[in-house]
Amino acid sequence: MSRRVSSEETLACRRSMAEGLADLRPGARVVVACSGGADSLALVAAAVWVGGRAELAVSAVVVDHALQSNSHEVADAAASTCDLLGAPASVVRVDVGTEGGPEAAARDARYEALRRAADESGAEAVLLGHTREDQAETVLLRLARGSGARSLGAMAPRTGLWRRPFLHLARSTVRASAEDALAAIGRQAWDDPHNEDPMFARVRVRQALAEIEQALGSGVIAGLARSADLLRDDADALEAIGDEAHRRIVSTSGSQISSDCSDLAGLAAAIRSRVIRSMIIEAGAPGEDVGIDHVRSVEALVSQWHGQGPVSLPGGVIAERSCGRLSVHSSSPRLEKQ
Repeated sequence: MSRRVSSEETLACRRSMAEGLADLRPGARVVVACSGGADSLALVAAAVWVGGRAELAVSAVVVDHALQSNSHEVADAAASTCDLLGAPASVVRVDVGTEGGPEAAARDARYEALRRAADESGAEAVLLGHTREDQAETVLLRLARGSGARSLGAMAPRTGLWRRPFLHLARSTVRASAEDALAAIGRQAWDDPHNEDPMFARVRVRQALAEIEQALGSGVIAGLARSADLLRDDADALEAIGDEAHRRIVSTSGSQISSDCSDLAGLAAAIRSRVIRSMIIEAGAPGEDVGIDHVRSVEALVSQWHGQGPVSLPGGVIAERSCGRLSVHSSSPRLEKQ
């Protein structure tokens, strides 16, 4: 057989894809997110190969962010390549906002488009082409921001609708597999110029990671990715303990979430912070807006009490201590009931 079919890289991608889709029943629909780049085209090729043998309905969605003058041409070419690889493809154009910066805004628009496409087609999974290097870059970026175990756990192989079959594969493996698949149909992958633009934080992190790898050795990327796996397991365990503690010591009365401060003080700090965060969110604060500084300000009402006043939190939520109890509630309970 030719190398295009039987290379070790292609076999590795197919094995990872088969493992990632093993739970799906015959006839299930799968959407592959494709940018036209090498990683996502390797993803399409592996999904088509595995899907054909597992009797899955595999299609692709190309999101056109309209951030470059020729974006529609790139999107159309990517969709055409997906078709040749065996995955019927559609192009979805999105409007990218500005909230959170250009990278976050583009990501949010892309994920929303993919979620909508999955809903419309009845897909049970959306496949994303993240590799081990993407995982390491995410860990490094979040480490620089002072993140905790959950955030440093970075991307999971599976999170609800989203699946990342190549997350534990080296980028070089995935791209070699893409070369195999594309050579068979006479196509080439697209190189996004944004991937070399230092205006984007992800590009700067990638460059920094290359320098770190040069200084410390080739095991850095695998080590960072392995740390993400370990920290994700730790975060899962801590959150399970935190959930149990929440059920045991936190009570709800109307819009008020409260707990005895002595019970909270008796918890390990890592568990106490998780219980307090869950209380804040249960009281109505948006989870994505609740940061470590908010949690620490509320936690100080328990561990560093000296008569301080209420703490204002996102979403109009207030935390205060009275008669030995920590209470978290909405500042507008009457509006909340309407």
